[in-house]
Amino acid sequence: MAIWQAVLIGLFAYLGRNQVPWLFGTTGGWYGIGRPLVAGLIVGIILGDIKAGVLCGVAVQAIFLGQITPGGAVPSDLNLAAYIGIPLAVVSGGSPATAVAFAVPLGALGVGLHNFTMTIQAAFPHRADRYAEKGDARGVRRMNIAATSVSFLERFLIVSLTCYIGAPFAQSLLKALPQFVLSFLQVGGQLLPALGFAILLKQIINEKWMVFLFIFGWVFTASFGLTTTSLLFIAIAIALIYVMAAYRKSGQLTVTPTDVESAASVRNTIESENTEDDDYEE
Repeated sequence: MAIWQAVLIGLFAYLGRNQVPWLFGTTGGWYGIGRPLVAGLIVGIILGDIKAGVLCGVAVQAIFLGQITPGGAVPSDLNLAAYIGIPLAVVSGGSPATAVAFAVPLGALGVGLHNFTMTIQAAFPHRADRYAEKGDARGVRRMNIAATSVSFLERFLIVSLTCYIGAPFAQSLLKALPQFVLSFLQVGGQLLPALGFAILLKQIINEKWMVFLFIFGWVFTASFGLTTTSLLFIAIAIALIYVMAAYRKSGQLTVTPTDVESAASVRNTIESENTEDDDYEE
């Protein structure tokens, strides 16, 4: 890997890091280019192998498919896992399972680095408050830039150096591993995405019978050889039918004999009042 490639990957890793403000906050950063699927495309373009980058990105994304970050708490740093695991897998000639094997420990390491940098950055807001009390806007801006510089040094330097120095090491490591270890990594790489899907299903399934929809889609795809796009449109059609049926059922007006008698009573009362008003005018 050339040094300019490692630098570009490190720069995108910083922009996609959590708590970095440059790409519309976490919207374009952490939830945008910080996702492994997007990172795989970016890494593939930089390294000149888009197909391998996207396939590795899909595999890594599947692990963290059900991950959320409540209140800023990061269960696993998928940004670091993606921007180190994917390029190392691509340059070493490994499969998407290799990227998954790299991503798991790197995600855990990223959590520790994230907490460490957040601890250091906690000192800057207090200094910014003191500048704000004095009306020093320039001092507040300096503190904001200094705080995000900690994230830049942590993410940019670690990712760039690891990608540049670690690429030859990753290549030699994969060549030195025996076949049974590589087979184990391949099986584990296929199991972990299944775990990610299971976590996602646990979050989105409200009723147990909805599991059969997932099983139906899986069997339907395997039986007829459908593409993901075709399955998507079928799923949208089924979802629309279900929502429309549920809406009509909940919005249906049921008329009972009691309701008819109440409506007739109200009508008679209104007519009698109108008659009395007419008599009064005469």
